[in-house]
Amino acid sequence: MKNSIIENKKIVIIGGGPVGLTTARILQINGVDVTVYEREINAQARTSGGTLDIHSDSGQYAIQKAGLMEEFRKYARPTGEKMADIDGNITSDEMPDESNAFSRPEIDRNDLRKIMLDNLEENTVVWDSQLINNEKTEDQYFLEFKNGKTTAADFVIVANGGRSNARKFVSDQEPKLSGTYIIQGEIKNPDLDYPEFKPKYGNGNVMAMGEQKMFYTHTMRDGSVHFGVSFKADENWILNNEIDFENDQSVISFLNETFKNWGDDYQKFFKASTEFSGLPLRLFSLEESWKEHSNITLVGDAAHLMPPFAGEGVNMGLFDAYHLTKNLTDGKFETIDEAIADYEKKMFGYALEAQRMTKKMEDLLHSDVVTEDILNSRF
Repeated sequence: MKNSIIENKKIVIIGGGPVGLTTARILQINGVDVTVYEREINAQARTSGGTLDIHSDSGQYAIQKAGLMEEFRKYARPTGEKMADIDGNITSDEMPDESNAFSRPEIDRNDLRKIMLDNLEENTVVWDSQLINNEKTEDQYFLEFKNGKTTAADFVIVANGGRSNARKFVSDQEPKLSGTYIIQGEIKNPDLDYPEFKPKYGNGNVMAMGEQKMFYTHTMRDGSVHFGVSFKADENWILNNEIDFENDQSVISFLNETFKNWGDDYQKFFKASTEFSGLPLRLFSLEESWKEHSNITLVGDAAHLMPPFAGEGVNMGLFDAYHLTKNLTDGKFETIDEAIADYEKKMFGYALEAQRMTKKMEDLLHSDVVTEDILNSRF
């Protein structure tokens, strides 16, 4: 380290997702004592969700700073984008060329996590550790976990997502509904369960929109297909339309009714799908300022939760990791709080812009208007 603001300091990161692990990796290679506490039971716990497109002008900065770009490129892949209409007809088909192949490559969530875990020191991550309480005692934080473990930290980085209960020293803001609901599922073996899909729609990403609804698919590295559908839903709809996600047929029936005016391809896709989940999308708006705080900060969704419609969420989180770790290790600041303040000032700028862009995309995608903005978006 070039200076001593975090020398001999015990740093705790709450949350072992991509942002928390990347932050830990960068700090660790700079000689920092850092421990990650993660609620998942172990490293084999499967992360759900589609692929992530990691942008060269934001998220990849952190991958580079972590010294793992070569490893990243082993798993990340340039991915084609197709748009379809509600009848299932392909209306556009784009594939990155040599000049922009790795400007926004896709990578499976589990692969990105594996890269980071494989390159952390042994026992950096303490698994099965769900935070239940965080209290400040003079110049330290005392953290208590559901499994009975406790620890003290000189500096806490909160990276455990939009449902974090560790934000209270930084912001009292509760997540707000964005106005959209998403249902996700997957086809584990599309070649067997829906053999017509890949010959027509390929191995890249597919998106269709209409009737104020959206359908999208991501092809995973193992050939399985993750999908999501989203539609406008206010608080009253959420309260009055409980869906039984333990019953696949119940979800399929709901989707068939919701997309009854769409083509047979979508009905076939739903029929072949399993492992459904659903949630109302929420956000922490950076339009609201944070309260005064010391030796603690937020990164990723814990700082600026936003819907996925502009592909910015994880990229902004990785950008947080880049800026925060740079401030902590480059010798420019005299204290941790000065480094935090500068990071948060930068973060409020770029992440608020991303939130505003995401809101614009959310409205466009759930309208009946196809624009150039949509054609150029990534999911």
